[in-house]
Amino acid sequence: MSNPQTFSSKDIFRDFMEKPLDELLSINQAINPEDKVLALFHRCAIEVPAYRQFLEAHGVNPIGITSYSAFQALPLMNKANYMQAYPLPERCLGGSLRGSGRVAVSSGSTGQPTFWPRSAAYELDVAMRFEQAFHDSFRAHERSTLAVVCFALGNWVGGMFTASCCWHLAQKGYPLMVATPGNNKAEIFRVVRELSPHFEQTVLLGYPPFVKDVIDAGIAEGIEWARFKPKLVFAGEVFSEEWRSLIGQRIGSTSPCFDSASLYGTADGGVLGNETPLSIAIRRWLANHPDAARDLFGESRLPTLVQYDPANRFFETHEGTLVVSGENSVPLVRYHIADKGGLIAYEEMWGFLKGKGVDSLGELGLENDYQPRNLPFVYVFGRADFTVSYYGANIYPENVTVGLEQPDIMVWVTGKFVLETQETKDGDKVLHIAVECLPSIDPDEAVAPAIAESVRTQLLRLNSEFANYTPVERQLPLVSLRPFADTEYFPAGIKHRYTRK
Repeated sequence: MSNPQTFSSKDIFRDFMEKPLDELLSINQAINPEDKVLALFHRCAIEVPAYRQFLEAHGVNPIGITSYSAFQALPLMNKANYMQAYPLPERCLGGSLRGSGRVAVSSGSTGQPTFWPRSAAYELDVAMRFEQAFHDSFRAHERSTLAVVCFALGNWVGGMFTASCCWHLAQKGYPLMVATPGNNKAEIFRVVRELSPHFEQTVLLGYPPFVKDVIDAGIAEGIEWARFKPKLVFAGEVFSEEWRSLIGQRIGSTSPCFDSASLYGTADGGVLGNETPLSIAIRRWLANHPDAARDLFGESRLPTLVQYDPANRFFETHEGTLVVSGENSVPLVRYHIADKGGLIAYEEMWGFLKGKGVDSLGELGLENDYQPRNLPFVYVFGRADFTVSYYGANIYPENVTVGLEQPDIMVWVTGKFVLETQETKDGDKVLHIAVECLPSIDPDEAVAPAIAESVRTQLLRLNSEFANYTPVERQLPLVSLRPFADTEYFPAGIKHRYTRK
């Protein structure tokens, strides 16, 4: 997209509305992203008062930053040293909130909630990520589509951002109607029952655990999801491919690579990347080849894998974590988002796959005539270190998730759990997993051994440290079943943590 500071908002909107997605992405691919991010730096050094002060505090003279290698040596900004250190207007282009017609609030998971003003013009870069999902995966430019926003509404970024980007697609000419029941299940069901029969497909957009709750509760209320050709858009949490398959079965999905898409986004940067049919196909192949996944990602867990447009959001890595730069009302210049992950070029990904014997799209489960986007990949494990150490092995929640998301286990449990190590009276370490039961299921410890065995099977398959470090007699976890919304482990209204130290 064009620079909103160079052209009027009217020009920006006309550019987005009149040009098809293929043309927009082609224009961006002709841009040198390193030159663009260097230009962004120089503009911010002039137009953003807080960034000028930030550079002065670090002894940086902007005039000397004339190459990308010099840009790479610039200090990293983060919430503590920049967003919370300077007044909000001074962090905006022009040193003013004027021109920012909207505001979002971060979740506050790292401390005090932060306000993020934004303009509709900058929002169009994010709308392109939604357009990729709706166009490339769901063919929504050809099919009448009902989009049901199931994220919480209000100031929190997910719901309103999603609704706004979907409205942009409708304005662009997609045969798309946007409904905004938010995270109210009764309202979601009312929308689906009344409106979905009038559309060729229905897209549910929401936080993965909540979308699953909606699907399960809908089935209990007699909704036949398959009638409405559901598609799913997720954000906010890493999930397993077993989970994707399970949800797909419940909605009648026949094409897992095209029936859902996860977005990688943050309140500060918007949507930074999106799953594509290619990235999903690769991830599903890696899920079935854990040794290859470890070789690629360096860990015994499967991250979110998306493709991104470096002309819109420019990524770097720093000590195994992600750094992003991008145009916003509050511009980001080498902003350390602290998500653990990495980058893989498009050609590098194909080189890796071919080295593992994958020579065609067909071997990934896609049609050989499918035309993937030539865009780089970013993979994301998530923020902070949520591992549990057990006999020297790092146990990841993602490993446990796969064990709980087997079809014969999910009839009892919600998928939520808390992983921790406990010590017996004899001083022995035990790997304990508290598991939440479905609302309709009373905890029955008779099923705990089957759950424990399923988790152990997946830990042995996915986590080589666990398989090699943990004594055989200590590999079976201790599973305790807890009622739905148990106040000790699963209190309602609080962001869930999957580990406990």
